[in-house]
Amino acid sequence: MGAIAADCDAFFGYPITPQTNITKWFAKEYPERGKVFVQTSSETASINWLYGGASVGKRVITSTSSPGWSLMQETISHMVNTEVPCVIVLVQRECPI
Repeated sequence: MGAIAADCDAFFGYPITPQTNITKWFAKEYPERGKVFVQTSSETASINWLYGGASVGKRVITSTSSPGWSLMQETISHMVNTEVPCVIVLVQRECPI
């Protein structure tokens, strides 16, 4: 709901556990609200779509988990260097005590 309140224009994501529910939520909610949802072919594709959307001034968001996070690092570094804003949600598994 925070993405909707912040008027994010698009979600680009690849469903990988444990964050699959986030992708499923955006898949349902965003098209119904006239927003863009793209299920990408990989985490690398997700971050590159994010970079493209943010580069043209759109408010964009993605989500991933630890293996996806590592695959996104190169493009994240390019986004940092070009000061392109975006939101990346990183979901980790719960650590039982």
